[in-house]
Formats: sequence, structure tokens, C-alpha cells
Amino acid sequence: MKKRLQGATAIVGVGQTEFSKNAGRSETQLAGEAILAALGDAGLGPRDVDGLVSYTIDPVEETELVRSVGIPQVGWSSRVPYGGGGSQGVLLHAAAAVASGAADVVIAYRALRARSGNRFGGATGGLQPTSAHSGTTAMQWCFPYGVFTPASWMSLNATRYMHTFGVTSEDFGRAVVQLRAYAATNPNAHFYGRPITLEDHQASRWIAEPCIRLFDCCQETDGAVALVITAADRAGDTRAPVVIETAVGAALFEQEVASDHYHADLSIMDGSVALGRQLFDASGVSRADIDVAMVYDAFSPILLMQLEGLGFCGFGEAKDLIAEGNLSLKGALPCNTNGGLIGEGYIHGVNLTLEAVRQLRGDAVNQLDDPRFALVAAGRTGTILRRP
Repeated sequence: MKKRLQGATAIVGVGQTEFSKNAGRSETQLAGEAILAALGDAGLGPRDVDGLVSYTIDPVEETELVRSVGIPQVGWSSRVPYGGGGSQGVLLHAAAAVASGAADVVIAYRALRARSGNRFGGATGGLQPTSAHSGTTAMQWCFPYGVFTPASWMSLNATRYMHTFGVTSEDFGRAVVQLRAYAATNPNAHFYGRPITLEDHQASRWIAEPCIRLFDCCQETDGAVALVITAADRAGDTRAPVVIETAVGAALFEQEVASDHYHADLSIMDGSVALGRQLFDASGVSRADIDVAMVYDAFSPILLMQLEGLGFCGFGEAKDLIAEGNLSLKGALPCNTNGGLIGEGYIHGVNLTLEAVRQLRGDAVNQLDDPRFALVAAGRTGTILRRP
């Protein structure tokens, strides 16, 4: 299956709305705007679309979306669990649909009002069966002890990680300073024009002591992103295609999104280890081939833990990789060049895919010199994209 998908499909159009604190319109309208922008970017129209992919937690219903956008008929529709940790799953679903012949042109989208509407970072109650964290499993063991928020869930892993490898809050802060430097030059970013120092990071208040400060957290955002996926042999007719070299998932036994509280060693993200193995084994692309990485950074500790799990450095060594400046444009592994979810905004990781496409097209704000391969990794799902 993975070999059949390898290089068979491409992202041929991308679109987004503005990222804001208050969009002033519905998620359906935001999704429609991003989709029409992506189709325009691809030189296609609504009548060309016959597939839609989003997330179980996206509030936009397909029936409303096709009516508002003007899509005459949909032959493929699917939803990916979770969102953030499964954010790259939409590319796997879309690529599978196109490669199998189930659809010709698939739109992957995410729309949310996470700032002016339902905020994911707040205490969670009344969990639904289709929510990112089902009330029937791991959350039953968290809620009785006051662990209600994503930051508190992640702090259990991050604290063990710090203890095992001697990592400090300052080590997380060095990553955040680099992300904010990228965001400061990105007009789309929440923190455009606002770089910070390590001292600023250390002065930000605790959210979950001793591992997560305010500046370690992603920026809940209103907005939408859409991607257009079609067959690679058709992509040459579009403006600037980017090939999906591989798209994989790595959901493990007893894995709970990104936190993995059931696993024996919380200091290692086993899902990222499995994901890295699948990504590179399935594609034949080596880690040394990756020119730019987009790594899910809902909180800064999981950025470091994923860099290690994916195999870009040894366990406990991400702090040194970052301290040496390797996430910068001139570093060994430029990372989250849009500012990431911490600096640009939180569209559940799909804006990282958008930035990877822009880097490979050569039109990113913080543009690398001649990148060929881009990695996008998000806990349990990942993609490798390449320039044709």
C-alpha cells in the first residue's frame, strides 16, 4: 500500500484565511474561503472536486460545505481522528483516495474558531465520543486528579523527560526563541514583529510547573487552511505542484494521541520513533536528505521529544541540537520556519503542511535556498514532500 502511494499524488493548490483572534464568521465560511483560495491557486474550480477529507473534531459538515462552495458531487469523504496529533492523516486519506481511483481531486481542510469559539486549551468537560480525547479511556484516569487541560496532560510526559535527560525550562525556551524569530518576520503570524529573548521566555508565567510556561504554548487561533490533492501525473498541468513522497500513520497499542500515558517510559515518544521508522523506510528518503522540518509544536517540550523520536538526534540530545542553532535557516535542520504553532497560530498542524509546500515552491516568507525535501511530522502521522 505505502509503496503504491509513493510519489503517486501531489499537492497542487493551497489556501488559507487570515489567522486571527476573532474571525467574525462561521467555521463553514472560513473553510469555504480557504478551499476556494486553494482551488484558485491550483487553477481548478469547485466542479473539479469529488473528494473531501477533514477531522472528526472539525465542526464543518460536508453537506453544508458542498452547498456553500458549489461542489456538485462528492464520491469520497472521510474524517481523521484527533486533529493535531493526526493532522497529517488527511494527506494519507487523500492520497489513498486518489491513488486508488476513488476520487480525482480531493480537498483536505481544517477550519476552527479556537480563539473566539471553543478553546481547546481550557479545561475540558462533557467529552463527546468523537472528540480528540474520548471520555471512555485515558481521560478517566486524568480528570479525578485535576488533569483537565492539554498542557496538564502533556506536563506528565515533559516532567519525566526533564528528569530523565537533565532538560531545563531554558532548553525549551531556546527553541521558543527561534520559533518566535521566524514568526516575527511572518505577516500571517500571531507574533509578527514580536521576537523574544530567553529572558522573556523565562519571565512568562507558569502554566504547568516545572515544564510549560505561557510562551511554551501554541496560539489558539481562528482560521482555516485547505490543500488540493490530485494524481502526480495530472499535477503538471497546475501552477506549482509538490509531490507527496510518502504519507504514513503510526498509531501504537495503548497510544493516546500524543501523550502516551499508558507507555512504560514517558520520556520517549514511542509514536514518533515508529513514525520515523515508517516515514524513512517507506520512502527511501534519509534523514540527511530532509532540508526543512515542520514538527508539531502544540507545546515546546513535544517539539524536542519528537526530534529525538524521529531520529534527528539521540534521546536527550535535542537540547544540544537547538542550543547550537540548528533550527535556524543556516542550521542543520531548519524547523517550523513559519514560526510553528507557537509563533504563527494553531490550525491543528495543517498550517505546518502549508509552510512545507511554500518552502518547496520557493515562496515562503523565511525561504531556504533550494530545498528539495520537507518533512511534516505530528505525533502519530507524518508526510515527506518533495519538489518535482
